Amino acid sequence: MLAPCDLVPSIQVSSPLRRALAIFVVLIPLATGPAAAQGFKFSQPDESDRIENEARQDRIADQLSTPCRAGLKDKKIMVVIGERQSNGVIAAQQQNYGRHFQAINSRLRGLGLKTFTPEEIRRQIAQAEIDAYFRNDPEAALAASRRLGANFVLRGLISSQATRNPMMAVNQVSVNMGFTLTGSNGRVISNVDANSNSYAGADVQHMALTLVNEKADEVVAELYSDYCNNAGLGAGNRPAPK
Repeated sequence: MLAPCDLVPSIQVSSPLRRALAIFVVLIPLATGPAAAQGFKFSQPDESDRIENEARQDRIADQLSTPCRAGLKDKKIMVVIGERQSNGVIAAQQQNYGRHFQAINSRLRGLGLKTFTPEEIRRQIAQAEIDAYFRNDPEAALAASRRLGANFVLRGLISSQATRNPMMAVNQVSVNMGFTLTGSNGRVISNVDANSNSYAGADVQHMALTLVNEKADEVVAELYSDYCNNAGLGAGNRPAPK
């Protein structure tokens, strides 16, 4: 009588296949053991990103909860944007920075602060007087603020630095936006910086707009907190025009 095992045909396995199977059997516990022990999941979220984002949101909420006197809410703020060019000259034609302006201005108004529209600024202040804010010409800037009736001035300055990445053979541009809030008398109330990572390209205005949109909530929250804490009625003590 034949044994049961004799009924099963023998399978001839070539030497290369036999070696491959042996390697596979050895690697299975190595691949699954540590992963299973740690509860590994390929879709496991990055916990550090979540913690960082929660801390950012808490910081913004804390700054926006700063008590602000009603008298400060009645004051008017002029927002102007300029860009430091590669030759060091600052270009401050406001029509070129409408979307940068709006990203900041809309948030300030959303917090109950009063600002001028770009049309109001251009209608009452000459370009040379806007330039004075970026030349650190206090007399001309003060005269312009008085004509407009601005109690405070928020100046945003775009600057950039280009470097060559030899590994990737591309130009990288690092963009910075610095915001300075002053009283009409020139006293500095707040300085806030927003910095970008390096981008490949040469369109600095577009990269600055991306930066502003990414950082606007943080920038405005810090400006608002400093404004409510540091401005005081002495920094801009003239009544706003009705």
